[in-house]
Amino acid sequence: MLDPSLIAILLGTLIGFLMAITGAGGAILSLPLLMYCLNMEIQVAAPIALFAIFIAAGSTTVIGLRQGVVRYKAATLLAVIGVLMAPLGVYVAHNIAVFWLHLLFMLLLFYVGTQAIVSAKSNNLMQDSLYHHSATPCEINPVSAQLFWTASCTKRLLLTGAVAGFLSGLLGVGGGFVVMPVLQRISNLRHRMVVATSLAMTALIALVSVISYASYSAIQWHIAIPFALATLAGSLVGKRISTTISIPQSRLTFGIVSLSIALAMLLNMLL
Repeated sequence: MLDPSLIAILLGTLIGFLMAITGAGGAILSLPLLMYCLNMEIQVAAPIALFAIFIAAGSTTVIGLRQGVVRYKAATLLAVIGVLMAPLGVYVAHNIAVFWLHLLFMLLLFYVGTQAIVSAKSNNLMQDSLYHHSATPCEINPVSAQLFWTASCTKRLLLTGAVAGFLSGLLGVGGGFVVMPVLQRISNLRHRMVVATSLAMTALIALVSVISYASYSAIQWHIAIPFALATLAGSLVGKRISTTISIPQSRLTFGIVSLSIALAMLLNMLL
């Protein structure tokens, strides 16, 4: 039988690679893989997944800030409300039956996997160009590349951050799968800016969620640290390859993997 630390390294490398080529989408796959490959309860696996998300997303955010592609004001607004909601999600996770957490996570995987495949098939994701439909709630100034802040834009970002933060704490997910499609729908940000802004918010919320979990029980750092470092390494490798993969292809890959894991979880619950 393989050493748990070695399994954690292999899983982390895979997750980091998927995060890089799908734009943070791979983070949601951390939890089920940790649960089933290392035989962990969901409350034990969640902070490990979140710690890895924080390390990988945080390092990518630093690079994004240097490149000027992070819309830091939007990321801050998303993160502030997300940080407030994350501890509530952690509290709920420790006060409901494990069965309901498994069921909710399975349904979430089915949903995001299906959405990813639909968006890939319809090719609704823009490659690296501005949206062309008329007034979106969060318009960007083509000259300064800064958002025009409106009441509608602010309300939508606050709601999105709240949902992402709550789910992050509840299920140990990064929240990027919530933020990215919303930003793509309500703004005309370039795809690189959407990914970078989503990762910046994800890093902050993941950190607060880890701290919240640590206040309930000890985190298995002998698994968390190698898993997080491997996730970072995998993301760096994936980033080099991601330039050769189109956005629809990356979304299709993520959708297929998500649905496969969701089906495996369903079979495990039924048997």
